[in-house]
Amino acid sequence: MKTFFLDEHGCSKNQVDAEILISRLQKLGMKKVLQPEDAELIVINTCGFIESAKKESLDALMDARAAYPNSKILFSGCLAERYAEMFATDLPEADAIFGNGDLTKIDDVIHALNNGERPIIKTPQEGVCCGERNELLNFPGSAYIKITEGCNNCCSFCAIPVIRGELRSRPVNEIVDEIKGLLKRGVFEFNLIGQDLAAYGRDGVKRGATGDSIFLEEPSPLKLLLKNISAIEGDFWVRLLYIHPDHFPKDILPVIKADHRILHYFDIPFQSGDNDVIRSMNRVGTAKGYSNLVKLLRSELAEPTSLCVRPKLGAAIRTTFLCGFPGETEEAAKNTQAFLQEIEPDWSGCFTYSLEEDTVAYTMPNPVPEAIANERAEKLRELQTKITTDRLKRHIGKEYRVLIEEIILAHSKDAIDDDGNELKVPDDKQSEEGLAIGRAWFQAPDVDGACVVRYALENPKEVAAIVPGKTVTVRVVAVSGVDLDTILLA
Repeated sequence: MKTFFLDEHGCSKNQVDAEILISRLQKLGMKKVLQPEDAELIVINTCGFIESAKKESLDALMDARAAYPNSKILFSGCLAERYAEMFATDLPEADAIFGNGDLTKIDDVIHALNNGERPIIKTPQEGVCCGERNELLNFPGSAYIKITEGCNNCCSFCAIPVIRGELRSRPVNEIVDEIKGLLKRGVFEFNLIGQDLAAYGRDGVKRGATGDSIFLEEPSPLKLLLKNISAIEGDFWVRLLYIHPDHFPKDILPVIKADHRILHYFDIPFQSGDNDVIRSMNRVGTAKGYSNLVKLLRSELAEPTSLCVRPKLGAAIRTTFLCGFPGETEEAAKNTQAFLQEIEPDWSGCFTYSLEEDTVAYTMPNPVPEAIANERAEKLRELQTKITTDRLKRHIGKEYRVLIEEIILAHSKDAIDDDGNELKVPDDKQSEEGLAIGRAWFQAPDVDGACVVRYALENPKEVAAIVPGKTVTVRVVAVSGVDLDTILLA
């Protein structure tokens, strides 16, 4: 096989795995193609976290097999890892089943496929499998940096410990070296990811019943990691994604305050604002404690430290809520609604509970009907939309540094190509105003709103400044849904 096509599903952690797979396949002499019909091998990198994600991955497999009967199909990722043994007999549509325990084994998979075999590979979850990533699947200028793998929190609804194993942390020097290498390649934004960044460096530690175990000891390993990242010279952003609220390491705040490159942005999955539901989720926090954490972050990180980086608005908070958890009463749902309105997160994702085997919640009594769970999730989304709009209005008139992701309209009626030849620009693509999409410090990739950047096409300086992967300074002029309308400042 000489060519492959990647069909990517799932979260940012899965994306990093996919990027590693791409590089390893290329090292084997294979070429990545943009269309599945051009590929001898179709790689479906799956998600197995919730029921809808499983269905999406399996549907992708069935569609690929029906459309490309002569291609080999490699079923990889979390779903393949979780059900490898079952798929070996029940999923003949896949020519190979490859888990995510050891991505280096992809070499063996390709060798077996080339020899006419049907490899089924599931390996123990050890260490954090990393490697070269010659192609990043983000927009230009941004990269995910996986600092941990697996999780020891054992939330009752979550199958991650089953899929990804127990917590393993990467060495500090390995993470720092990866960031330095990507900096040389022009990456500006580094999004630190893991199942729980707060647990970084706590390998082998199980959270105690009181929640006040070694996780609360200082200095936290995450603080030490951030200090080492802060010692790297250069112009870049660092963003922290997914920190468990029960053991948020508050000692990282002085490090963040001392380095404007570490963004005042926190992804903290509260999941519920009702104490009984929080306990049923096998969490030790309380709604009051979670609210106090938000207040602390916004008060401690309220002062700006440099132009176009942060306003006097405190930290930006993203969270998630899980609606319809077993035993969630109407009163509990209203408590979560009140909690959402109290903490006013900048962004949130509201999902309905998915019954997951191999979790404690799988056998819990008092399931919530799907229709009711959906209604509760929709109510939270409605409340969040209003909160997000109100918080975005605070940015109007302020100036920010924005990372450009893509140009969506950049042709005037008199456009010419690089050689000076006149271009025939379709009428629907003609404009005297250029439009680009970018993100400010309070907007994470893929999940939050964005900045729509307007610039003058007749101004060569402005046109030259709009480059995907580079930053520009903009002024916010209006709110448009969950996005900000901005103008480029020359």
